[in-house]
Amino acid sequence: MSALTLSLGYGVPRKGIPSAASFRAWTEAALRGARRRKATELSIRIVDTDEGRALNRDYRHKDYATNVLSFPVELPPGVSLPLIGDLAICAPVVAREAKEQGKNPRDHWAHMTVHGVLHLLGYDHIEDAEAEAMEALETRILAGLGIADPYTLHGTD
Repeated sequence: MSALTLSLGYGVPRKGIPSAASFRAWTEAALRGARRRKATELSIRIVDTDEGRALNRDYRHKDYATNVLSFPVELPPGVSLPLIGDLAICAPVVAREAKEQGKNPRDHWAHMTVHGVLHLLGYDHIEDAEAEAMEALETRILAGLGIADPYTLHGTD
């Protein structure tokens, strides 16, 4: 795989948040799984409930905090950069979901990171066939990281 430039930002205290090395490993696994071979740049911001809710409200018109939001880059025609976009992962939502769903918190963080990166690469789950393909790819990527299928064990996120 080519070079990855990953920027991490924190809008919450880092206690209980996985390490930068973990986010890098999960991002690289997602890129490999999606067969992206060129240089890639993205940012991940770990947000609190207020920031997550504001982003979801302002960009998706849904007035609640969600687990992960993806903002794929929209480059002007003729501009070629390795930037694929930004992710916002809401720490309190990820923690709550892991507890409610009986998941290992670290595994859920990995899943949300992989899920978000795949969105930045153009994968989606609006249509059933797209959802099945995306979930199958996520499951394969996570299995490569030693993480059980998050959909079979606990339903969908």
